[in-house]
This record gives sequence, C-alpha cells and structure tokens, in this order.
Amino acid sequence: VQLQASGGGLVEPGGSLRLSCAASISISTIYFMAWYRQAPGKQREWIADINREGTTNYVASVKGRFTISRDNAKNMVYLQMINLKPEDTAVYYCNQVPFRNNWWGQGTQVTVSS
Repeated sequence: VQLQASGGGLVEPGGSLRLSCAASISISTIYFMAWYRQAPGKQREWIADINREGTTNYVASVKGRFTISRDNAKNMVYLQMINLKPEDTAVYYCNQVPFRNNWWGQGTQVTVSS
C-alpha cells in the first residue's frame, strides 16, 4: 500500500495550503482515513480523521482552521488548511485509524514562516 501525500510548501503565517493524499488501494472500505503530522523533535500526532459517512474529528489545535475531506471514487484524501501558524510546521502524512506502520509514506513538508 502506498499513501502519497503532496501539496506542502513554504507559506507565511496566515496563509493557506491544500494537501492531497493519493492511495494505491481503494479507500472506500477503510472506515477512518486520517491526517497526522510530525513536527521537528516531536512525536507524530493525529490531527484529523473522516469516516466513510463524512463525519470528521479534529485535534483542538487545528479545529476551525483545517478541513479534512475524502473522495472514495478517486481514492483521495484532502486537508484544507487556512490561517496557518508557525506551530503548524511539520511533515504531514495520511494513514488510516488506527494507523498501519507499513502504510506511512514520505509525507509532505509544511513550513510556516515569515
């Protein structure tokens, strides 16, 4: 299984990015898809998930700023991020919940800096 995250980059505080995750398998059978991130010197953390029905959950630090979505037909998961803050700087990954260790891809780097 390959989960290829893309769309990261360097953005100023207050800016926006849209991350995409392309799955090599059908995600329609996966109940929870999620985004995780790992900041420098910190452990990887779950930040958002979405179930097959479209119900979403977010960690408090991103709630109201990030929006997760999925397109089962295209095997894609997205993360729309607005009002980005320096503390959002991290490598972002997608995976299921609970995550599978052998599903981690290379992630996509998001750097928020002026």
